[in-house]
Amino acid sequence: MTRLHTFRLLPNQDLYDQIQQFVNTHNIQAGVILSAVGSLTHATLRLANRSHYSEFPGPFEIVSMTGTVSVHGSHLHLAISDGEGKTIGGHLVGGCKIYTTAEIVIGELEQVVYRREPCALSGYDELVVKPR
Repeated sequence: MTRLHTFRLLPNQDLYDQIQQFVNTHNIQAGVILSAVGSLTHATLRLANRSHYSEFPGPFEIVSMTGTVSVHGSHLHLAISDGEGKTIGGHLVGGCKIYTTAEIVIGELEQVVYRREPCALSGYDELVVKPR
C-alpha cells in the first residue's frame, strides 16, 4: 500500500533539510519523490564523479527531482534551470535555498524499509530494501 504526502516549502528554507525533516517527523521508512516544482535563490550540488560540492547563484526553477527518502537516509538528485533555460543537475545536498516556493509530493511505501549500508563495490552507503 502507498500513502501520499504533499507539502510546501517557504522562501529561504533549505530544500534538502526540510525534506529530510518532513521524512523524520512522519517516520517515513521508505518513500519516493513523485513530484517537485518550485524555485531556488541558490543551489548546492555534488556533480557527477566529484568529491566536492559546487555552488550556483540563482535564481533557478526546479525542473525535476527524483530519489528515495527514509528516516535511515535519503538519496536525491535535482535538475534546475536558469533564466536562459540552461539546465544543470546533480546530487542534492544542503544549501539549496527556496526562492518563492517548493511543492513536494512523496509516495510512502508501507511494506518495506529503506536502509543505507556500506557497499564494497561502490565505496558508498547504498540502498538496501528490507521487508517491514
